[in-house]
Amino acid sequence: MDATKRPTVGLALGAGGARGLAHIGVLKAFEAHGIPIDYIAGSSMGSFIGALYANGIQPHMMEKLALHLKRKHWVDLTVPNLGFVAGHKAKQLIHLLTHGKNIEELHIPLAVVATDIESGERVVFREGPVDQAVRASISIPGIFVPERVGDRLLVDGGVIDRVPVTVAREMGADIVIAIDVAQFDVKMKVSSIFDVIAQTIDVMEREILRHRILSADMVIRPNVGHYSSIAYAAVAEIIAEGERMALEHIEQIRQLIDKWEGEA
Repeated sequence: MDATKRPTVGLALGAGGARGLAHIGVLKAFEAHGIPIDYIAGSSMGSFIGALYANGIQPHMMEKLALHLKRKHWVDLTVPNLGFVAGHKAKQLIHLLTHGKNIEELHIPLAVVATDIESGERVVFREGPVDQAVRASISIPGIFVPERVGDRLLVDGGVIDRVPVTVAREMGADIVIAIDVAQFDVKMKVSSIFDVIAQTIDVMEREILRHRILSADMVIRPNVGHYSSIAYAAVAEIIAEGERMALEHIEQIRQLIDKWEGEA
């Protein structure tokens, strides 16, 4: 598709912890069928996957990484104060995978959403170090130590904007496709303090989104609600579900693009 003759397409990748690996499957399907992506806005895991893709890492390489990455490579437990996980290893991993770039140096324009835990404000990064922005956006409150950026103390972007559709629109996207991976099974088993925290965040984010109009042109919701947001034991299945659900929407997306072109 010629970018000069078509609408620009923005992807809003939502929060959801381990369920967010479904974004990889969505990207696999889009790549295979030539769906263009001109802008990416991401919250939490959506910001991580979005940053890798914006840096030119192909979805099949992300899938290999997700399948083989061990918890010890990104989790560094600390004495609980502001969180159980220090986050240094996660930040180093992000730095490595994005080659130490700033957001403005990426191949695809990226916006990373975080939450200022002290003011309650949404913070959107469009420039500056990728690792710092994504590290802030993935900081699940109570689990990760918040990321200090300037005078702000930042936590998970999903707390305030689970699926950042408006951010993608503000970036300039004519068509916004939202990927919502945070729907969950209300009977999810809770057996640890980490489950308590994660499930609390899930409930809160779901209620926030329920009371908003999701103004995306299309919403794709992979059926991953029966997986825990903090259990990375079903990586292949989660990615496959993201791909399956995206494939079901390919024709509709093409129709959206064609209709926009017809009205332009």
